[in-house]
Amino acid sequence: MTRALIVLVLALAAIPAGARAQEWSWPERPENLQVLPEDTTPDQLRMVMAEFIRGLGVRCTFCHVGEEGQPLSTYDFPSDSNPHKVSARTMLRMVSVIRDSVATLEAEHGEPLRVTCYTCHRGRPRPTTLEQELREAYHEGGVDAAVGRYHELRGQFYGRGTLDFGERTLNAFGYELLGAEKPDHAVAIFRLNAERFPESGNVWDSLGEGLWAAGQREPAIEAYERSLELDPENENAREKLREIRGS
Repeated sequence: MTRALIVLVLALAAIPAGARAQEWSWPERPENLQVLPEDTTPDQLRMVMAEFIRGLGVRCTFCHVGEEGQPLSTYDFPSDSNPHKVSARTMLRMVSVIRDSVATLEAEHGEPLRVTCYTCHRGRPRPTTLEQELREAYHEGGVDAAVGRYHELRGQFYGRGTLDFGERTLNAFGYELLGAEKPDHAVAIFRLNAERFPESGNVWDSLGEGLWAAGQREPAIEAYERSLELDPENENAREKLREIRGS
């Protein structure tokens, strides 16, 4: 059994026993197919739905009309009233085009790449980057909201390959705030990065730059000194220390 089918089996198994008691089977002739071929078999349809479940980390109600926990026989699968279903068709068309394009490339290592929903979504309905998530949270509620969103996402997805929790993500977002003339907010992001990557000379260098821009002279010196301890070849930190001490 493929991993996708295992996910689908687990999803169906989560339906209450009373609901499963009412028989439901994949239709021999699915209705209202607009992207999939009209001769799509029940097994082929099941595989497509399994890809959505695994790729987006959702259940049937995300795209279809039905009540969670109720028998699948009560769902109106042909209905188009759920806007996510319309989006899903667009995604299917896009994936088909990408697959055709990738098929023209020669495989450099082993088998050719197979593009699926999971390739971009990695188990999330919206295939956003961590930096985008932080930016959206920041615009909604400020830097505290962005930091809170980081901790929330890290608790959910760290180690799953879904989002990039490396030091470069927070560093890039911090410099984005610094460029927007929000040095105090940038410092909060750089400090968070220093907490996560305390042995990175580059992270402390960025914190020093943020602190100096925020007018915090002594903390900036400490940050740059820490950067030099970790990376004695960091000429930028050395030059910044000369500039700050000579100011």
